[in-house]
Parts: sequence; structure tokens; C-alpha cells
Amino acid sequence: MGLISLIWGIVALLWMVLAFIPLLGWGNWFLIPFAAIGAIIAAIGLLFTQAAKRGRAKTGLILNGIVIVVGVIRLSIGGGIV
Repeated sequence: MGLISLIWGIVALLWMVLAFIPLLGWGNWFLIPFAAIGAIIAAIGLLFTQAAKRGRAKTGLILNGIVIVVGVIRLSIGGGIV
């Protein structure tokens, strides 16, 4: 689960970079739910993984959390459209 959430977070991060391009901000509307699913996968990975092997799940949770926060800020700055 940790590896899946880490890859999911990397894909979401790349998508976030693409959504920073002007007139592609609408991609954040799809990005935020995508990253939320990745964060849920990471949280499940944290619950069911041994304490010594939680690094990837924690990293995936942090990446997806950053993407969600930045996406929400970007939407609020652009008025939800741009």
C-alpha cells in the first residue's frame, strides 16, 4: 500500500505542476479528489503496515496532502476557474 500511495502522490504532484499553467487551472478540480484517494490509500497503508515499514506510506500521505493544500489554494486564488 505504501508504494502505491507513493506513486499516486508522485503522479498527483506532476499533475499539480501541469495545473499551474494558466488556463489549465480547471485540472485542480480533478486533481483534488485524485489526491484525496491517494491520501486514503496512504492512511490505509499506515494502519496495516508494520511500524518499521511505514516510510513509503508516510511519504505518500505527505505528498498527497501537499497536493491537496496547494490545489485548494490555487483554486481559491483563481476564483475556482482559472
